[in-house]
Amino acid sequence: MIAKARIFLEFLRESATQFIIPVYQRTYSWDKKHCEKLWQDIEKVGTNESAKAYFIGSIVYILESPYHHSSIKQLLVIDGQQRLTTLTLLLEALKEITDDKIEGFSTDEIRDYYLINRYGKNEEKYKLILTQNDKDTLISLIDEDKTKPIQTSTKIQENFIFFKEKLEQNKDKLETICKGINKLLIIDVSLERDKDDSQLIFESMNSTGKDLSQADLIRNYVLMDLVPEEQNQFYEKYWRVMEKEFGENFNKDKKEKQSFDYFARHYLTIKNEGNIPNLDNIYETFKEYRQNKSLNKQDLLIDLQKYAHFYCIMAFKGEKDKDLYGVFENLKALDCEVAYPFLLELYKDYEENILSKNNFLEILKMIESYVLRRAVCGIPTNALNKVFASIAKNIDKNKYLESTLAYLCLLKSSARFPDDKEFNRELASKDIYSFKKRIYLLDKLENFDRKEKVSINEYTIEHIMPQNIDNIKEWQRELGENWQEIHKKYLHTLGNLTLTGYNSAYSNRPFREKQNMQGGFKESPLRLNIGLKDLEFWNEANIKQRTKDLAKYVLKIWTYPKIGKEILDNYRPKREQYTFVLDNHKCLQSGKSKELFEALRKEIFALDENVEEEILKQYIAYKLSTNFVDIIPQQNRLKLSINIYIDELDDPKELARDITNIGTWGNGKVEVILNSMDNLAYCLGLIRQALEKQQ
Repeated sequence: MIAKARIFLEFLRESATQFIIPVYQRTYSWDKKHCEKLWQDIEKVGTNESAKAYFIGSIVYILESPYHHSSIKQLLVIDGQQRLTTLTLLLEALKEITDDKIEGFSTDEIRDYYLINRYGKNEEKYKLILTQNDKDTLISLIDEDKTKPIQTSTKIQENFIFFKEKLEQNKDKLETICKGINKLLIIDVSLERDKDDSQLIFESMNSTGKDLSQADLIRNYVLMDLVPEEQNQFYEKYWRVMEKEFGENFNKDKKEKQSFDYFARHYLTIKNEGNIPNLDNIYETFKEYRQNKSLNKQDLLIDLQKYAHFYCIMAFKGEKDKDLYGVFENLKALDCEVAYPFLLELYKDYEENILSKNNFLEILKMIESYVLRRAVCGIPTNALNKVFASIAKNIDKNKYLESTLAYLCLLKSSARFPDDKEFNRELASKDIYSFKKRIYLLDKLENFDRKEKVSINEYTIEHIMPQNIDNIKEWQRELGENWQEIHKKYLHTLGNLTLTGYNSAYSNRPFREKQNMQGGFKESPLRLNIGLKDLEFWNEANIKQRTKDLAKYVLKIWTYPKIGKEILDNYRPKREQYTFVLDNHKCLQSGKSKELFEALRKEIFALDENVEEEILKQYIAYKLSTNFVDIIPQQNRLKLSINIYIDELDDPKELARDITNIGTWGNGKVEVILNSMDNLAYCLGLIRQALEKQQ
């Protein structure tokens, strides 16, 4: 490796030199904000007579081949293409604006020194060759004989216009701008293909990860060290295929799900037996996986592209089978991204005829039911990623469906599959109107087992009993003496919600008017409104009855696994005797203890996304690596067993007592009694201290 500081224009001016951006590099990506910053730097250094140079970064390259039969020396750019391209755009804009009075910056000098090789033939004529649409767009700007491509590069075009407008607006400062450009300094880093580790150098120069996505880093890793012919071949045959299938989703921001980075995470979760990599560490995990398995790059790309194809089929409406397509869309509506490690494994086995279509469908529907039931029951999602990451290694593929159903049935605590009793109970009291999946739920209820589907996008959600009845005597009489209590309890529940195209017309009208008006419930073609046609009034009894009627459909749509006890016992871990649920704690069924518990539980889960809940016979435990608090439900209060020593606890109210040498339920070192909502925030602060100490 040879590295030296050089004035950028001198570096670019070298005759018979061409800079080529390899296919594995991402396309040009600088925005106007980057161009604005560069412009300001150039203007600043141009006005500073004492500044001899201004450093703008490094340009790292490899000589393509000593056996290249041409007078043009071709350099493959590993790092620095964004700066190189942006300055080329600035020089092209300057070429079109300059009045030829500034020494060294006439139209001919800019073109012949910095933009083209005068004696190069065909594409060797141009100093800089980009990739894909970037290449044709840049060439059409530099060479007047070339027509603009049909599909132009937006970034190239926009940034060129930006610089041209800046120069037009600052014609009186052109000499200053040219002085600034003349002072730009780079580190010229020349590598030898067989001697220097270009990948290691590239990583060290991009260690912040601010500019490159995990997908960028992986692409460079698998393609960089290949000879140019293999780079082109592997890129077109494998990587470009993935880019096309993902489309605009390929390089989405990592905060957005269903991008290549998320897919790579799911892929590595499968390959590393359920160990889930951090989104910011996918590239490092990918390298470790390849090195540990001693995989050659072609085999790795073949496997990666195969799983990427499965992912795109499921995530981006690529499935041709209408039955499978429908379930994939349902899972997307439920935001089931965490399930993809298992879904990818299922799809692979389906493609390889290890898993039949019928069993595949049955498992997919059970996953849908599992996720929806948990959401309705308000079970935190913390455990889901671990469930789906590890399920494949815990089932018997010789009995694919049976073992999967058994696995789901045997999940416990915060990972549990709510049974019909729990699901029914929570469904009856759930605030469905505020439920994130309300449209999905109502859509499925309306269209279950229908061949002619109803598009509910044309309808809005209607409260049969209106949201505000404070000044509506008809509704108050209809609901009866306890109208305020009934209104508060049932307003947003399933029994009081339906769909309509006449929401504004219904307004707060009495029930009979909504029923009999034009377009009213009696004329509605929707299944959800069938039961409303013949009722004489709308009160608590009818709301409860409608909830029960709809619940029958709900239990048919989102079923619980049907598997016999004898079969289930065969899959049950021998040490397991009993799985406890919150129903086993009688003090949490109603009253003050329930209210305190639900409020505290919500706040505990909010402390950290990795908090897990385990329901035991005597208490409910909350843990990361180990328990940090155990809640022992008692009559009208909660006993908190907090896992921190009393001399480490900041407790100005002195609510905690030392229980290190006292026999009691739970694993904590101190005990606190919570018997009032007034103390909930304070007790949560004590619990947080134990959690932070564990972290």
